Amino acid sequence: MFHERFKEVYTSDPAAAPGRMEAIASALEGLYEFVEPSPASEEDVLLIHTPSHLSYVKGLSKVYPIALLAVGGALKAAELAMGGEASFALIRPPGHHASPGSCWGFCYFNNVAIAVEKLIRTGAARRAVIVDFDLHFGDGTEAAFRGRDDVHYRHLPARDFLADAERFLEARDFDVLAVSAGFDRALEDWGGLMSERDYYELGRLLRGASERKCGGRRFAVLEGGYNKEALGRYVRAFLEGFA
Repeated sequence: MFHERFKEVYTSDPAAAPGRMEAIASALEGLYEFVEPSPASEEDVLLIHTPSHLSYVKGLSKVYPIALLAVGGALKAAELAMGGEASFALIRPPGHHASPGSCWGFCYFNNVAIAVEKLIRTGAARRAVIVDFDLHFGDGTEAAFRGRDDVHYRHLPARDFLADAERFLEARDFDVLAVSAGFDRALEDWGGLMSERDYYELGRLLRGASERKCGGRRFAVLEGGYNKEALGRYVRAFLEGFA
């Protein structure tokens, strides 16, 4: 999932920095089919967010249209996943720090949470899991599904993340696997923790779990990752395992 508008610089924050999306798109071009999403509706946003939060983001004139398009990318990725096609939403702004009524950390609407909630509300899925491997905890996603027994969120630890992901997934039954894919743990990014091989192995583990548990229905949504000199390589490594 990708749209040329995701190249627009809508704020001064690192997620909106010029060249970031171009670096990933260039690394993936020719390897995967690029599908252009449509903007989400306000009704989609309100599946997770409060009316007052929607109004707040609407007031950010440069952010709002791109944020709706990002949600639309996650929704399309989820739709393709339910049809049996693994997908990746190459979108921005990111979303996992967006709670129902607030946001921070370069996020505005919670893309992955809205996509998962729509699958649940429409009956496309009864149970979902969300695995988040961004450097930072997805407090917004956790808040969106706190107390629910049909959606389970897991932020992977810095150490033993493969074993942790495997334990989490094997202990649950689910109809779809959603992934908050942040690349700021990379050796050449803020976290300095994960190699290209690590991302490949994590992608492979997630693919295998989805094939065993839910017929391969899986999708991933871009969150963090800020070193545009290396970002494309890390995303490509993950998708080689995941797709």
